[in-house]
Parts: sequence; C-alpha cells; structure tokens
Amino acid sequence: CETCSEEEAKYRCPRCMKYSCSLLCVKKHKLALSCNGVRDKTAFVSVNEFTDLNLLSDYRFLEDVGRTADAAARHLPLHSAATRRLLSCLRNKAQKCNIDLRTLPIGFTKRRENSTIFNTMEKKFYWHLKLVFPHCHAEYTLKRVPDDKTLADILKPYIDPVESDPVVCHRLRIYTASPQSDVQILMKIENRRQNSVRYNELDASRSLLENLKGKVIIEYPTLFVVLKTLKNDMVILGQDASEPAESSDGESSSLSSVEEGEIRDSS
Repeated sequence: CETCSEEEAKYRCPRCMKYSCSLLCVKKHKLALSCNGVRDKTAFVSVNEFTDLNLLSDYRFLEDVGRTADAAARHLPLHSAATRRLLSCLRNKAQKCNIDLRTLPIGFTKRRENSTIFNTMEKKFYWHLKLVFPHCHAEYTLKRVPDDKTLADILKPYIDPVESDPVVCHRLRIYTASPQSDVQILMKIENRRQNSVRYNELDASRSLLENLKGKVIIEYPTLFVVLKTLKNDMVILGQDASEPAESSDGESSSLSSVEEGEIRDSS
C-alpha cells in the first residue's frame, strides 16, 4: 500500500494508479493528492501500450461527446430571446411580402445552416438558397442572395456557357449544352400530403422575391433546375389531369415530412 506502507495492496486508483489496501487508505490518498478517483479518459497512452480496451474506451468517449454536443444543440433555452425575436421579425417581414416563411426548431440541419437575413436599411431579403441540378446529381448552396436578383442572373454562374466557372460548367455540361428555353426552374410545394408531391414552375425572368410570393418556404428556398427534354418524375402543379383536391391536413403532413427527413439526416 502506497499510503500506509504496511498492508498488502488490494486496490489501484483508476485516476493516479496509486495502490491502496483498504477503503480508509483510498480516502486518505484522495484527500492527500486531491484525486477524485475517476479514470482520465483523455490520458496519453503510448502505441506500445495501446490495447483493444483502450480503443473501445476511446470510441465510447467520442460517442459520449457526440451525444452531449447533440443534447446541447437541442436544448431549448439555448435558443435565446434575441434569436427568437430575430426569427419572429424575419417571419413578419416575409408575411408582409406575401411569403409564408416557417422556421424549424433548433437542432434541425436546415435551421443550423440557414443564413437568411432581412436588411432593414435596404428593406429587402438576402436569402440562403440551395440550387439542385438533378440530372447531374449536383447541389450548390448560395448565401445572402438579394431578393431583387432575377433567377436567370442567379443561374448564370452555373449554366451559362460563357459566364459560368469552367469547373462548374464541365460538371453541369448537360445544362450548358442545352438551349436556355429548355431549362425549367421548379420549387417543391410544401403544403401538400407526403404522397402527393408537386412542384411550382418559376419564371427565370422575374426576381427571386416575385417568384416566392404566395408560397410556403421552410427555412429557405430550394430550387430544382431541370431540362424539359429529359424525363424526370417531378410533377408540376396544374399539369396533372388527375390532380387531387387539396386536403385540410396537407400543411401538417408536409411539415412532418420535412421533420422526418431531418431526423433521418441527423441519424
């Protein structure tokens, strides 16, 4: 025993690795060395001494850190009063523009990555925007896009054969090689049932704000850029003869689908 030096040691402290013979000596060594007796999970272990148990311990430690970080992100009090006021102001400004803007609870991916703001001096939105090019399996995220910018100007750096970036142009060569008249810009309608997905066709010659008016936006707009000549499964509203009637519970079903997608994404 490293405390009394009289009896044979029976215990070893997980923290400081000191040997003790009894509970009394364990308490004495903790008091003398200010040791809490808890193993240091981050203590250095040389490669020669590293075992499968050390690997398992490190893996569990990382899992605990991940769970703690996720719990902290989802803790509602972290959503400060200032942030709530900011989101409320953002929704009110959108409502005045005839846009139904909805925000997700803290912890959701779209809530964390959304960078949309409203500039009170200029009295216009700067939107967080996602562009999806399904024929090339490509996605691009744009930050702080002014609401008075036309969709055609927004797409120029991506599908314009002259003004687009060479790397992006090569990746989206299916689009750049097609005539502009063949390009369609679609946005998913959020307030519908999950099994009745429809899209609105947007006008590339009009501004982003004009295209968003009268629509439901969950956090930020996601625009799908498709080609008319290529077959896709996106049904545009009004182009389906068997168009079902809108249901009263469509709005809640849509939000549920978004939440389910976020949950799958986080898991």
